[in-house]
Amino acid sequence: MKVLVIGSGGREHALCWKIKESPLLTKLYCAPGNAGIADLADCVPIPADDLDALRKFAGDMKIDLTIVGPEAPLVAGIVDAFKKAKLPIFGPTKAAAQLEGSKAFAKQFMKEQGIPTANFGVFSDYKKALKALDEYQYPLVIKASGLAAGKGVIICPDRSFAEKTLKTILSDRSFGEAGSKVVVEEYLQGEEASILAITDGERYFMLPPSQDHKRLLDGDLGPNTGGMGAVAPARVVTPELQERIEIEILRPTLKGMRAHKTPFRGCLYLGLMICSDGPKLLEYNCRFGDPETQVVLPMVRSDLLKIFLAAANGNLSTEELEVWSKWCVCVVLASAGYPGKYQKGLPISGLKAFSDRIKIFYAGTMLKDNKTVTSGGRVLGVTGIGFNLQSAVKFAYQAVESIQFEGKTFRTDIAQKALKRPRKKQVAKIPVPRRFD
Repeated sequence: MKVLVIGSGGREHALCWKIKESPLLTKLYCAPGNAGIADLADCVPIPADDLDALRKFAGDMKIDLTIVGPEAPLVAGIVDAFKKAKLPIFGPTKAAAQLEGSKAFAKQFMKEQGIPTANFGVFSDYKKALKALDEYQYPLVIKASGLAAGKGVIICPDRSFAEKTLKTILSDRSFGEAGSKVVVEEYLQGEEASILAITDGERYFMLPPSQDHKRLLDGDLGPNTGGMGAVAPARVVTPELQERIEIEILRPTLKGMRAHKTPFRGCLYLGLMICSDGPKLLEYNCRFGDPETQVVLPMVRSDLLKIFLAAANGNLSTEELEVWSKWCVCVVLASAGYPGKYQKGLPISGLKAFSDRIKIFYAGTMLKDNKTVTSGGRVLGVTGIGFNLQSAVKFAYQAVESIQFEGKTFRTDIAQKALKRPRKKQVAKIPVPRRFD
């Protein structure tokens, strides 16, 4: 099979690495790729948002399956364009990708389907949004409705901060068109977790639960980022909780999307808050998470390319999913200044000679004069793999210390919440995909 992966981050590096293991693969391309992906695939200099060029390339090269990493091309309708050209592709249609492309749509959909979530309001008028602040307790959460690269969620500790946030988003348009609407919602207390599900629109597999660390600084302090690290499996998601998530959130979502005549096919991401009264849904993503992918994929034992192909063809019923009894911890190394302004082009050293217990997933990197340099805010995802959580943490941070670039920024407490929780038994095999009705 000839396969094209679209994207240039750590998530796409992890996808390429896992796909490369498949005996079905004959040729792997990535557009546009990065310095690490270049060791696994032929990198094609086509931006992930250039839908016409990507469609032409897939057609010209007779690509057997395209896998889309980032959300922007999915929300823009790349799956619709490929399907119209009769090109096989793994991912949701533009209509189904609204679950991520519009937080306003997603929250209203959750309410319609009876999915547990925070109380909320949707506003496009600044004055009406200001008035609505009287109805909430603090802290509260304000979200830009559209795509904001993981930075459009602001936790407001008091009324003054909330007013400034509404002005910044709705009046000053700091997020552009993505901030033409905002979601104002109650702040949920609990511990976050994520679940990725691969679905063909009728059946689904739930991958091992993971836990992202979104805040920039230790102790979950500082601004929100695209993610500073992750651990899998997430100890906060017990088998009993996972069953509730499946019954109360995942199945109603897939059933509701089918009822809307927009069945979801691809990878559905559930961003969860585990509250004292059970799981509640924070958000959907219409693709693999980043950095969750970097800890979940190393746990998958099955041929993932075969599963992607079956899901894209609407035939997931023929597959099985097996996972290793392992623990994975990813520590993100970021540029100084991220998630704000940061310097690019800084040389990176110490990237070679690691054991098979460590995987380095390249993100904001590029090759310059045959040397790997920084090119983005999140530069690398350093994943440690162990047969217990303690060893996975140890392997990850040993590699972190070996890798150097000017201004290297990272959290030192990834997986510490998980370490404080009791051990949980892992499920090693999911024999058949499940139906949602």
